[in-house]
Amino acid sequence: MKEKEIQEIGDLLSSHKKIAITTHQFPDGDAMGSSLALYHYLKLNGHDAAVVVPTYYPDFLHWMPGDEEVTNYMTHQHKALDILDEAEVLFCLDYNQPSRTKNLADAVENFKGTKILIDHHPNPGDFVDYKLSVIEASSTAELIYEFIVMFNDERIINRDIASCIYTGILTDTGSFAYGSTTYRAHYIAGEMIKAGADNLNIQNEIFNSNSEDRVRLMGFALSDKLTIVPELNAGYITLALEELDRFNFQNGDTEGLVNHVLSIKGVCFAVLMLEREKSVKCSFRSIGQFPSNEVAGNHFNGGGHMNASGGEHYGSLAEAEQLLQEVLPKYKEQLIG
Repeated sequence: MKEKEIQEIGDLLSSHKKIAITTHQFPDGDAMGSSLALYHYLKLNGHDAAVVVPTYYPDFLHWMPGDEEVTNYMTHQHKALDILDEAEVLFCLDYNQPSRTKNLADAVENFKGTKILIDHHPNPGDFVDYKLSVIEASSTAELIYEFIVMFNDERIINRDIASCIYTGILTDTGSFAYGSTTYRAHYIAGEMIKAGADNLNIQNEIFNSNSEDRVRLMGFALSDKLTIVPELNAGYITLALEELDRFNFQNGDTEGLVNHVLSIKGVCFAVLMLEREKSVKCSFRSIGQFPSNEVAGNHFNGGGHMNASGGEHYGSLAEAEQLLQEVLPKYKEQLIG
């Protein structure tokens, strides 16, 4: 972000504003961590801020400070749209296109006030007035810290802000295991612990608060639904609606499941396919230089980072699996190279 743009945003936020903060659909730890961190920061600076999410998010994120103030479009549609309609400033966090916000896409696209994007995904759209877009960043939460530093406000980072930023970095780096984990991510995480984030408690809230149903679903998926394609160094899991229902599936219950496939020796590309009512949600993970986002973008209406991306197939689960089986051989040289 250029110095002139930083100055303009600083001037914009120098007086009281009504501000809406939005995320992508099915927000994850980074989306919620960055949004709630920004929420607390803006409130400390005297703004009337609100976080609006387009869909539900995992139960293991509801402990986060400020969670009770989040407005979910799916349960409070009119309130969500009223917040966006009355806001003077709209922050677009952890997504690069309005379409990623699903139910909120039209409201985001047609927002009349000032729009500011803070994101680390490739190919950010031109639907905003200002962009803090850094693809190399480990997470959007990391960029919220950088945004606060831009205005020399790091001194006001409190326990709530620090806990949210730490959560975003922790989850989007896979506990500091992904290739996007840089020294800067470690440094900022350390600064957040210094500012009051209880890293051990956060780890416990996110990774050690599973329901029995979730653990049994994970076990079933790995023992009964895992397919390995050894000649292509790939593996995938498919889960049908009836299978998800059998384990009382809640949003977030399959978080991290695809990484277990990737942890198998020799596998460099892993896919998780979850059947929905009218489509199939796909998660892609890879190691090394294999472009998971290319597979997502070219064949599954998605995109993302090279080693972590997502997509959607508008058809049946069987059709999605067949498409994947047809697509994989096209990448044989990259997969076995």
